[in-house]
Amino acid sequence: MPEKIYGLLGRKLGHSWSVPIHAAAGNQAYRLIELEPEELPAFLTRPDIGGLNVTIPYKRDVMPLCDVIDPDAQSIGSVNTLVRRADGKLCAWNTDVSGFFYMARRAGVELRGRKVVILGSGGTSLTAQAAARACGAREIVVVSRRGANSYENLGRHADAEIVVNTTPVGMYPLAGESVVDLARFPVCQGVLDVVYNPRRTALLLQAEARDLPCSDGLPMLVFQATAAEEYFFGRKIDPAKNQRILSLLRREMENIVLIGMPGCGKSTVGTALAALTGREAVDLDEEIVKVAGKSIPAIFAQDGEPAFRALESKLAEQFGRESKKILICGGGIVKDPRNYDFLHQNGRIYQLSRSLEKLPTDGRPLSQGADLAAMAAEREPLYRRFRDALSDNNGAPADTADAIWRDFYANSDSERT
Repeated sequence: MPEKIYGLLGRKLGHSWSVPIHAAAGNQAYRLIELEPEELPAFLTRPDIGGLNVTIPYKRDVMPLCDVIDPDAQSIGSVNTLVRRADGKLCAWNTDVSGFFYMARRAGVELRGRKVVILGSGGTSLTAQAAARACGAREIVVVSRRGANSYENLGRHADAEIVVNTTPVGMYPLAGESVVDLARFPVCQGVLDVVYNPRRTALLLQAEARDLPCSDGLPMLVFQATAAEEYFFGRKIDPAKNQRILSLLRREMENIVLIGMPGCGKSTVGTALAALTGREAVDLDEEIVKVAGKSIPAIFAQDGEPAFRALESKLAEQFGRESKKILICGGGIVKDPRNYDFLHQNGRIYQLSRSLEKLPTDGRPLSQGADLAAMAAEREPLYRRFRDALSDNNGAPADTADAIWRDFYANSDSERT
């Protein structure tokens, strides 16, 4: 008997995290399967299909090619799970709805009795619509580029209480884009975004700024995957495994970001963290020197601080959207509020604290001859606004690195408070 095929079926899957999720659920054979539309019919006749997940843009396209479709999936109008039964029939289900319920419940987003605006009209939108109906939403509005409810006439739905993004806008590598300005929904009470990379899309960063309950799509992705595994192999999976897989992925993918006063030891601690974790350490000041082709003192002397800050922000944006990195930031990165979103979108931010008398000033343009106490007093509110945690670095850098890694391991899946 040939080995059975398990995997994710889609068109462009370079951004997908499905393989590590299914591996964590015990399916080591799971892989990514990229196909063009014309290749679908022949592929889905293969007798060695074990179990497949289906993603954009094929959640509806595969339905005519299935032999048996679960009634609930049929009523939703899209499927995401396929299994070849022993009798040869290709059967389909939709586990996305249960994943959507898990995402909303975990975030504390209540749909019952609320007006729900769903951005996008594709296969995932159908899932969100079905979930909102099942939860007893008072009103459901689907917004698309064309039709009665479009992005041009959003004003008619300013009373939306829940906003759900089912489009790929804001997904890596185009992080930073938002399909709407959340300010257009002044009474919004919760936001759900099916995008999961980066962890915090531009839409979710807006929700966080308003202290709204919100979630990215990773909880949904994990839950629908374990539900699909149950269909693949005909076995139940402990519900607690979803949280274990989610925590594992958060720790694996999120960046560790170091901020703090010039000379507080960010580079030394970052190097120690790289050795401890096996992650790549990216020193943004070193990257600035590479791009500018000159030292930082030379940039300040020849081009001025604004030119330096512009480069700093550009690189914070570039590296902030990456995953599994240790990002070492310059002392003044907090001076530009835009950098917070760049660093926070996919990272947990640590401020290193060190006694002022221990801070060196050589080679640091803004520290030389400066009143460090005054600088610290000016910047402390900015550091406080950026940071997720404060880490004392008056001892050995290796001890600081160890403490940060233990905190990161324990808290990388926690929501910002």
